[in-house]
Amino acid sequence: MLATERAQLLVEELSRAGFVTGRNLEFDSRGVGVLPAAYEEVAPEMVKARPDVIIAFGPDAIRAAQKATRHIPIQALADDLLGSKLVASMPHPEGNTTGVAIFAFQLDVKRLELLHEVLPRAQRIAVLADHEPIRNIDVLESAARALGIKIASFTARSENDVTRAIEVMQTTGIEAVNVLASPVLWRFRQLILDHLSVHHIPSIWQWPEGAEAGGLVAYGPRLPDVFRQCARQVVKLLRGANVADVPVEQPTEFVLVINLKAANALGVIFPPAIIGRADQVID
Repeated sequence: MLATERAQLLVEELSRAGFVTGRNLEFDSRGVGVLPAAYEEVAPEMVKARPDVIIAFGPDAIRAAQKATRHIPIQALADDLLGSKLVASMPHPEGNTTGVAIFAFQLDVKRLELLHEVLPRAQRIAVLADHEPIRNIDVLESAARALGIKIASFTARSENDVTRAIEVMQTTGIEAVNVLASPVLWRFRQLILDHLSVHHIPSIWQWPEGAEAGGLVAYGPRLPDVFRQCARQVVKLLRGANVADVPVEQPTEFVLVINLKAANALGVIFPPAIIGRADQVID
């Protein structure tokens, strides 16, 4: 999902609540599609515009917004707002930030187990993240040992990083990749998928849209649902709710998507049990 598509989803959901662009809503898109290196430059410019709410996705963007203002409400989307110390409490966020925490790290082991179930002979699995240290690497390594496999950690924050990481995966015998939740990596998803395809390396993603874009399998909440959830929080803030009275929410529905087209290209045969459990099968 492109940044412009995410913005459109937000605008559509706001309009359903009566906030219509050109009538009683002005959507400032100067922060849409901004690269992480520019967050701290763009955030103060957004604050100068005196918006009623700032929407920020990912820890780096949220921290940049928090640094720029302690007063304007921030609606945030990240993996773990509490664990990242972006909010003081889930029920009562305090400060000027609330949002949606997808808690993808809690499902990273589940995705590793799914990958092992689909590829039981794979012995070397890569974990691709956007920074070091990987927060739950100890848990992933423990799960890998229990499954009788080994994992190798890779990080990428740019197109060049992605290219180099996947080249190393290929030369070191990586047989599959668990792509962890990251707005940075999601920005480069097609590049990641293209390079993995060249080297015939299967991948599992946290967003169902990752499998729809060409990944082998995905398990997690749907992006449109999460962004609509964010928009509903924005509505509360626009209507005057205090940030402390808008609890941090979590997604409520998780979807298993398998891509048989990608499987055929990779020579992978899905176990019937997984096909039976899948919420969506892409032929």
